[in-house]
Amino acid sequence: MRFGLFVPQGWRLDLTGIEPARQWQTMLDIARYAENGPYESVWVYDHFHTVPVPTGEATHEAWTLMAALAASTSRVRLGQMCTCMGYRNPAYLAKVAATTDVISGGRVEMGIGAGWYEHEWRAYGYGFAPAGQRLGMLDEGVQIMRQLWTTGTATLDGKHYQVDGARCYPLPLQEGGIPLWIAGGGEKKTLRMAARYAQYTNFAGGAEDFKHKSEVLAAHCRDLGTDFDAIVRSANYNVIIGETEKDVADRLAWIRAHYEPHVPADVLENSVASFRNGPLVGTPEQVAERLTELRGLGMTYAITYFADIAYDRTSVELFTNRVIPELA
Repeated sequence: MRFGLFVPQGWRLDLTGIEPARQWQTMLDIARYAENGPYESVWVYDHFHTVPVPTGEATHEAWTLMAALAASTSRVRLGQMCTCMGYRNPAYLAKVAATTDVISGGRVEMGIGAGWYEHEWRAYGYGFAPAGQRLGMLDEGVQIMRQLWTTGTATLDGKHYQVDGARCYPLPLQEGGIPLWIAGGGEKKTLRMAARYAQYTNFAGGAEDFKHKSEVLAAHCRDLGTDFDAIVRSANYNVIIGETEKDVADRLAWIRAHYEPHVPADVLENSVASFRNGPLVGTPEQVAERLTELRGLGMTYAITYFADIAYDRTSVELFTNRVIPELA
């Protein structure tokens, strides 16, 4: 199994209490921790406003971080989970990603999706198109990016995007262009797009949901004549880990206390529950057992998130030293 690590960027209130002038160094230190360890990749989110509710806390911009991390690391691969197609013109986005790939020496991954966070869409003046339109934008945008990364030019007279001889030089350093991660589990459109275009997918991480989504993806691959086994299936996980059950409960109590000053009471309860009820909650032995089960279902790339990593590395080090060796 392969492993990635989310870098705290503020979106999930994971830099609160850290002075803005120290936040980049905090992010960079964690990226370098991943680079020096068994992690294959580091990841950020592409969002502008915090969750679970918009606040005045920092949310650092994804592609600015991609470029900064490209210049500040040397081995670890660099991804976003996931870039929202609607936030940037796809030809421009392809150019940004290609430049970042060159800076990094060929280490960029392109996580891409249709977007969902209505509050920030409207706040930034993007409107909020119906889901079908956002998915259509995703499909056309991926076509444009693939053209630009493989041929250097793109032309498309689409319903949502029109480009006429757009150029992207230099090309990405990676042969065949930047790998595409199409994120989301929509069964009729998103997974069909993944079957057509993606080298990687990223959808629900629980065993039953993962199994079902994989079956849907396999059906689309058969219909389109693509190789299901060539697509790496990944999932994202909140990791709440402790040496004992009491340690796990203490971690959950820390999350509650950390979120409480920033979110309403009803939202707080739902937020803590989303951590508590995830698949990777428990002792190292329990977490390793669940990942082993998921590996048996074809989940071979786990992207891990630790809510406390900017403040305390006990959790990530426990996972790194006790869980990863059982599965890597």
